[in-house]
Amino acid sequence: MAEIQWALADGQHLPVTQQGDGEQPVVLIHGWTCQRRHWQALLANPPEGVTLLAVDLPGHGEARAVSPAAWTVAAMADCLAEALKELENPVVVGHSMGGAVALELARRKVVKGVVLVDTFVIPYGDLDEESAKGIESGFYEDFPSAIDNLVANNAGPDLPADQKAALGKDMASAPSECMLPLWSDLLRWSPDAAFEEITCPIHAINGDLVGDLAKARCADHVTEWHQPGTWHFPQMEQPEQFATLFSKVLDSL
Repeated sequence: MAEIQWALADGQHLPVTQQGDGEQPVVLIHGWTCQRRHWQALLANPPEGVTLLAVDLPGHGEARAVSPAAWTVAAMADCLAEALKELENPVVVGHSMGGAVALELARRKVVKGVVLVDTFVIPYGDLDEESAKGIESGFYEDFPSAIDNLVANNAGPDLPADQKAALGKDMASAPSECMLPLWSDLLRWSPDAAFEEITCPIHAINGDLVGDLAKARCADHVTEWHQPGTWHFPQMEQPEQFATLFSKVLDSL
């Protein structure tokens, strides 16, 4: 694996882990409060013919000192669009919130395809204001405890206990002053504009937690692939099965 950096116009940089030497670039975007190293299992076993590029978003992981124009999904996508300007027709892959960023990125840059990984476990676009406030309130009241509950309720039983504890520690260490406004924006984000504008294929690898409301919203725009027995972190809970399914998705693009 190689550690590189992507430059932003304002002199800031995003750290990137690169693995593989294939012609097709595949950008891996982690979820809210997560880090690029949460793609480690896939990075250790890259599909043939691709170069994997796992990036830390601003405020996350080793990019926690990087500040976007605003703590919003759109601003995250703006940073990546700027950093990726020299990549030709990448596939963009996003887990959880990373899927929302990937969709927004595909509105800003020509990409070969979008792969969502359990992005719609919360039915973005279908939450009313009361529901959004109800979800976010616990994080504003006690950020570490709310993160603990999120991991306990969303990481499936196939994730080993030590990895689950490490995941929770990583997520709780993210700077709450940046993560809270980003969380509030994400809960009020809708995929509708992206679905209307994106012309490339959009695929989704979903675990068992994505509900019917979200599936109905995505049905006309997204090809779903199901990884049964997983919850919200399929790439970590069942890494070998995820890698196999992911390769099939890439082959279909």
